[in-house]
Amino acid sequence: MTNKTTIILATLAAIVIVYASLFTDVQTSGNKAYAQQAPYYFPSQQNTTSVTGTATLSVSPDLVNIQLGVDTQAKTAQEAMSENAQTMNATVTAIQNLGITNNETGTNGFTINPVYNQTGPYPPYNEYKNALVGYKVSDTLLIKTTKLGLAGKILDAAVGAGANRVDSVSFLLSPAKQQSVQNDLISQAVLDAQSKAEKALSPLGQKIIGVKAVNLSEFNMPSPVQAYSMAGIPAPEYQMAVQTPILASNQDITTTVNVIFLIGAQ
Repeated sequence: MTNKTTIILATLAAIVIVYASLFTDVQTSGNKAYAQQAPYYFPSQQNTTSVTGTATLSVSPDLVNIQLGVDTQAKTAQEAMSENAQTMNATVTAIQNLGITNNETGTNGFTINPVYNQTGPYPPYNEYKNALVGYKVSDTLLIKTTKLGLAGKILDAAVGAGANRVDSVSFLLSPAKQQSVQNDLISQAVLDAQSKAEKALSPLGQKIIGVKAVNLSEFNMPSPVQAYSMAGIPAPEYQMAVQTPILASNQDITTTVNVIFLIGAQ
């Protein structure tokens, strides 16, 4: 081997050693940088329990709705309207004399309909015909008041003034009282859910450490309590019925909440 060949081989070997050294330094630096980074831990699965809480409150209604009306019939629409207006005006006046204001009363419906009588049969085909005999006017009045104690007197006064139809008398909660009751029930239902969870977790050596979610349900509002529905009863007969006092009864309102609790060891 000549001196020239020896020099070339030595040069190549030196180049290889330099590259190997550089590669080792880069890998070492990368390992150090990785080691200096904050370690990442996958979060463990959260332990939870889902509990439904319920709250019920019996409340007395503070609003009464009374729907009554005047039905009149005459040969012409004008006559029927005139008679109806006279009777309804007397009815409203009688109700207002009890202390019911204009803001507590309002027209809830007004209709005029033709009235027919079926006649026949007529030969040769035994046909029936509808003969116009007049017009019927119906005027419906709605009384909405917080004066629950006047319910019976309102009916007496209305019928005494000529009202010949009572559609319904119902007791319900005013919007303000309904909102107040709902707010109270939410708190009670959440506490009920918490109490149930604590009782279930205690024997298992677990406890509540947080809340993940709270889901509210719709409030179970009862239908308005119908005290009377005397539609179509003639006035003389109805006057006997209203002698019985009209009393409001309590209503049960219920709500539920679903709470997802975070749990851990005691």
